Amino acid sequence: MTTRDTTGDAVSEHSDRSEHERMKNVRPPEWENPVPASRYDFVIVGAGSTGLAAAHAAVARGAKVALVERNLLGGTSLNIGCVPSKAIIRASRVCAEISNAERYGVYVPPGARVDFSELMKRMRSVRARISRVDSARELAARGVDVFFDEARFTERDSLSVGDATLRFKRALIATGARPDTPAIPGLAESGFLTNENLFELTLLPRRLLVIGGGPFGCEMAQAFCRLGVHTTIVQNVPMFLPGEERDAAQILSDAFARDGLAVRLDTMAVSVRRDGTEKVVDLVREDTRETIVVDAILTGTGRLPNVDGLNLEAAGVAYDTTRGVHVDDFLRTANPRIYAAGDACLEYKFSDTAEASAHIAVSNALFRGRKRLSALTVPWCTYTDPEIAHVGLGVREARERGIDIATFTVPMHDVDRAIVDSETTGFVKIHVMERTDRILGATIVGSHAGEMISEITLAIVAGVGLEQLASVMHPYPTESGGIRQAADAFVLARHRAAGGAR
Repeated sequence: MTTRDTTGDAVSEHSDRSEHERMKNVRPPEWENPVPASRYDFVIVGAGSTGLAAAHAAVARGAKVALVERNLLGGTSLNIGCVPSKAIIRASRVCAEISNAERYGVYVPPGARVDFSELMKRMRSVRARISRVDSARELAARGVDVFFDEARFTERDSLSVGDATLRFKRALIATGARPDTPAIPGLAESGFLTNENLFELTLLPRRLLVIGGGPFGCEMAQAFCRLGVHTTIVQNVPMFLPGEERDAAQILSDAFARDGLAVRLDTMAVSVRRDGTEKVVDLVREDTRETIVVDAILTGTGRLPNVDGLNLEAAGVAYDTTRGVHVDDFLRTANPRIYAAGDACLEYKFSDTAEASAHIAVSNALFRGRKRLSALTVPWCTYTDPEIAHVGLGVREARERGIDIATFTVPMHDVDRAIVDSETTGFVKIHVMERTDRILGATIVGSHAGEMISEITLAIVAGVGLEQLASVMHPYPTESGGIRQAADAFVLARHRAAGGAR
């Protein structure tokens, strides 16, 4: 059975076995909230990546914990974000490999096609399997009191969940974020997709417009293009991924062009109207106007913190609807009993950052820790092809801070494994403080950049210099050998600067 939601696009009331299993894990239909304890050591509002990590950390150290979720355990990451999107990206990469198989001497018989129904069935299966880890019953078995309902603060040390009142010594706001819908005339009336309903599609649209050139927009635009959808991506600034180094963003733009993705940079969607089942979109770039017709529109223009409806005023917690909950470097709010972590308060809205901030909050709230958010070394990756991964400072940030840096770059076309795999697009770029080997940051662009960036992240956290990385053995041939080559380039430059061997 199919229904139509506010997008106007076909979605399904998926009732297959995988969806049944997932819902049994993330919100059991027969679940009854427990009788509240007289007072909890820690009450966590929100059970996404942040809340789950905090619950595990707190209960493992002996705290009496309540976890409140108004929707589904696992939050965005499991249900409508990282997990389902990467399953679709994996399928799209298979399509790209088939399309390029001849360069490896492999000839694919004609007739290869995408079965979108089977693709989405696999996605749901993956999602259901991962949902087992943090199911409601698993959490309860570990000693967490799990409540499903809306939470509203009633005092500085209590909140209501349905008809129940939970009193706490400390609390954590981990309510995450939601899509920030662009204010384009006619968009709402014509119907559109976000990450909240994209993964319920049952039919592959023939033509897709993606509005927004951030990580999610770029990932999904390329993936759907590779699945055979005529895809156009619109970005209102001159480059994709504005937070990345410009040469990395340019490589991605070139990759999109090779995939046949229609790119409109420095362009704004200014109006949308519906014509039968089609959507007519007006685009403007400087003084040039263009009209395109598509079957579906996907927006990926950022996220807003979920702070509405919590009655934070009653708890004495300061917030705004753009930044979210206001916290200090220890993740404390204006109420010293209450902390916040994850997308509800952080600039970097990544699952790994959410989990890391959860551990900081638990340590500081329950165990008198003094861990600082600013001490985190935050890596990230955009899972396009090639992937773009980054950690630490880039050239622009270093210049803004008045830090002199030296940069060592190895193109992927000089890395043996990348040559063997015909995946030579990209580079390894490592920044060190001038006249030292202290690593300040790195950007890696390549097919496996997300895996490679962890080595640089570990080096920064552990204080391992680039010269020392030159002495670390890397299996041959691997793309991570590019990191070793950048380190070797540093050693050679230092040797030359010292006048060579005497």
